[in-house]
Amino acid sequence: MKIESWLFGAGVFFFIPVAIVYGFLTHWSEWVGAMGILLVGGLAGMIGAYLGFTARRVGMRPEDRPDAEVHEGAGEQGHFSPWSWWPLVLGLACAGGFLGLAVGFWILFISAGFAFIALVGWVYEYSRGDHAH
Repeated sequence: MKIESWLFGAGVFFFIPVAIVYGFLTHWSEWVGAMGILLVGGLAGMIGAYLGFTARRVGMRPEDRPDAEVHEGAGEQGHFSPWSWWPLVLGLACAGGFLGLAVGFWILFISAGFAFIALVGWVYEYSRGDHAH
């Protein structure tokens, strides 16, 4: 993960000067763009720091070594739920939440309730039912 942490870390040194140049080009009359670019730089720094700490904890991966073979990266990559409907429900609830921000706050409150139900259902999916572990 060293390469990823360096890429995101370099984003800080790119986006901060770009935000300053953007501010000078707009004569500091348009704050939303400059603040947005500064926030992107901060986000890149946070992601780079997280990936750097994780790289120290996990150690070298095959992707980090130039002499690695393709078969070294084979195997299980994680745990996925191909039969789960909860991500779809959560996505629809979040879409309803954004609709509520645009149309009316009463839709936002209903969508927040659905999002809470979907999140609890997704977290406890493997604790009950056919797929309980």
